[in-house]
Amino acid sequence: MAVAAGRRGRSTIDDFTIIEPTDNLAGSATCPNGVTRPISRTRNVTFGASCRGCPLRARCTTNKTGRSLTLHPQDAVQRAHRDRARDPEFQAVYRRHRPMVERSIAWLIAGRNRRLRFRGTAANDLWLHHRVAGLNLRRLLNLGLTRTEGAWIIA
Repeated sequence: MAVAAGRRGRSTIDDFTIIEPTDNLAGSATCPNGVTRPISRTRNVTFGASCRGCPLRARCTTNKTGRSLTLHPQDAVQRAHRDRARDPEFQAVYRRHRPMVERSIAWLIAGRNRRLRFRGTAANDLWLHHRVAGLNLRRLLNLGLTRTEGAWIIA
């Protein structure tokens, strides 16, 4: 198993093999060195003493008591999404659309729009919808939106 480049070159949670608990089987986690530990009721896994003589310890943890993991309740879903994000086709689509999303968010909070202006959700929701509608109209006008013969056309 190849060790992923985590924080400061250390192992990430993706380097560990997780077997989710089922109705009749307890879950477990296996480290890159092949040590298996059970998943606790609170979704924690502690490798503890098994890390003492581990040849991969320097790449795995700096903790004196050994490596421990805290698994998210949706860990399997997160792993599937991270695997999908490594796909070159996904990365190409992401690179194509991400700049426009980031730009839209920047337009939304430009000026004095980082904080809410009103008390309560109804007034702020209305303000947000008006702000987004204005930004969308500005974008359409920049793309060449015109009205000809009673119809809207992007030239």
